[in-house]
Amino acid sequence: MTANTTAEPTARLIEVFSAIQGEGLNVGTRQIFIRFALCDLRCHFCDSVHTWHTPADCRIERSPGLRDFEIHSNPVLIPVLLEWIERQNLPCLHDSISLTGGEPLLHAGFLKEFLPQARSLTGLPIYLETGGHRPEQLAMILPYLDSVGMDLKLPSVSGESYWSEHMKFLQICYPNLETFIKIIISHHTDVAELEQAALLVADISPDIPVFLQPVTPLADSEQLNKIPILAPTPAQVLTWQALMKKSLKQVRVIPQTHKMLNQL
Repeated sequence: MTANTTAEPTARLIEVFSAIQGEGLNVGTRQIFIRFALCDLRCHFCDSVHTWHTPADCRIERSPGLRDFEIHSNPVLIPVLLEWIERQNLPCLHDSISLTGGEPLLHAGFLKEFLPQARSLTGLPIYLETGGHRPEQLAMILPYLDSVGMDLKLPSVSGESYWSEHMKFLQICYPNLETFIKIIISHHTDVAELEQAALLVADISPDIPVFLQPVTPLADSEQLNKIPILAPTPAQVLTWQALMKKSLKQVRVIPQTHKMLNQL
């Protein structure tokens, strides 16, 4: 008789906490955030560089919104994470669970087993925040998601280029899930790339909402390259929004509101 050597799935986390969503279609709603470690991208504007690698420990909020963090060891088993989520899930408080990072889809095997249990336990919708460049991993967990906020990376801003992957990713998302696109814009945005992005989205459906998010300038100590990350001017933002609305029905401009509220 062959012994069962299949290990229980684990994930490496950064933190679990309750906060107000500050970006995209769900802005202003209250969410339980599960922030996963690891990212395979190196975007120039990234304000979460600490998620690129795997920490030995993660921090878990004891009481929703109070920032009374406990420190626990990585990696984390599914029953343990479910216990933490259940503790966060006070009646009528949260609108959804946000999977964020890092890149959550690097943990697709874990999520495939965790998400149906989390949804059954909490009754909350599951929202994925992603770089939008891993369509195969998205397909693995698609039945367990309710909405997706997909980043569309402009090479002139992020230093990353994933046009074909973004197309495949969006084809899987829409119309199966509530889907929106987030595009980070900076002073150095290439207008031709914005046009290409608009056409890519419109080719799937012009009804998909697109959010232009002016980059939040980083402190000198956070700069990942020698080119300063500068926010676009008001004139640039108005021009670019008008340009994209030629192809798309919904193009909104929303900055990172959670930073204005001093939220994590």
